[in-house]
Amino acid sequence: MQIEQTTCELAVQLGDAAQKAGLLIATAESCTAGGVAFEITSIPGSSAWVDRGFVTYTNEAKEQMLGVSHETLQTYGAVSEETAREMACGAIAHSRARAAVSVTGIAGPGGAVPGKPVGTVCFAAAVECGGSISVRSFREEFSGNRDAVRRQSIDYAMFRLLELIDGTTRSLTKNQ
Repeated sequence: MQIEQTTCELAVQLGDAAQKAGLLIATAESCTAGGVAFEITSIPGSSAWVDRGFVTYTNEAKEQMLGVSHETLQTYGAVSEETAREMACGAIAHSRARAAVSVTGIAGPGGAVPGKPVGTVCFAAAVECGGSISVRSFREEFSGNRDAVRRQSIDYAMFRLLELIDGTTRSLTKNQ
């Protein structure tokens, strides 16, 4: 998927959407090592819509900080949509945020396993509304070196969270 906006534009749009919806955001990141949190907090005034970021590089950190199930990690692996979903929901559960995005993947140059080549990244975007959490997960295979995979992952994560927040806001507006 080619994203048209620049990183800065995505961060500004995400901030605007979060403020409009009255949401605080949390990030749960592995292969991007806090890159999404860095980009969204680069926007002046982001403290009004960003709560915190979790960098959970190891499986142990995912379990301890986000409540990712040991069974999920054993069954599907750290790089899976199932793990990404639990990371995003865990970020909401362990923060004041009501919206979260997670990223877990193989940025390279090593780390590939059968069925998961270098560049495989899994994401989840979640929004809590009315006591229930709407979560969407995605799997992408990016090309390029480690930095390129991480850069594409950061932009993609912001794009998917923005998309979910915008959809939730439109849905709430229609129902009021």
